Amino acid sequence: MSRFVLIPGAGGTASFWYRVVPLLQARGHEAIAVELPGDDESAGLPEYTDLVVAAMGGRPDVVLVAQSMGGFTAPMACAREPVGLLVLVNAMIPRPGETPGEWGGSTGAAEARDAAALDGGYPPGFDLETYFLHDVPAEVLASGQASGQPEADIAFGQACAIDRWPGVPTRVICGRDDRFFPLDFQRRVAKDRLGLDVDVVPGGHLAALSQPAALAGQLLHYLG
Repeated sequence: MSRFVLIPGAGGTASFWYRVVPLLQARGHEAIAVELPGDDESAGLPEYTDLVVAAMGGRPDVVLVAQSMGGFTAPMACAREPVGLLVLVNAMIPRPGETPGEWGGSTGAAEARDAAALDGGYPPGFDLETYFLHDVPAEVLASGQASGQPEADIAFGQACAIDRWPGVPTRVICGRDDRFFPLDFQRRVAKDRLGLDVDVVPGGHLAALSQPAALAGQLLHYLG
């Protein structure tokens, strides 16, 4: 049995993982979705890291899973406590000392997003429905579980406080239909920053909500 510790993206809502947690538990694993104070202007990356480390509980078999902006918190947690495996899901992959606010410009995220929109025939720019919710089932939208909370500004200006990427086995999962971080963009960033290829699953940026079985299956596959 492993302990999966699941970090949400911007906004910090643990319920983002509500469709994945029971699938991992059904296979006999622990699964802890961490609630982060994403809307609190007095709490940022250091506080997020404290909460994640607490959920890890000092267990060396932890599978730490980070969604989107959670990619900034995850390596900071790995630098503090042993981790068996780090999995990045449609995640921002930071350089040491980079802030979330700098990341988009450093990686060319907006340009890649607009180029993918033109190729895919949907509007460039950004709106929630087109880029986050386009493949989330109607029943999930109706439940309110897809509506997060706003992310306070504080974390966007805080550095990923690591000297180097942690020496932890790392995997990168990308949604085939992610419009916010398009697949080709994610492949490039993962290769440039970590030297890693990616594993592709169905679904968009919120694959945990739109394709939970595929995502959980990929996570479990890593355990053999």
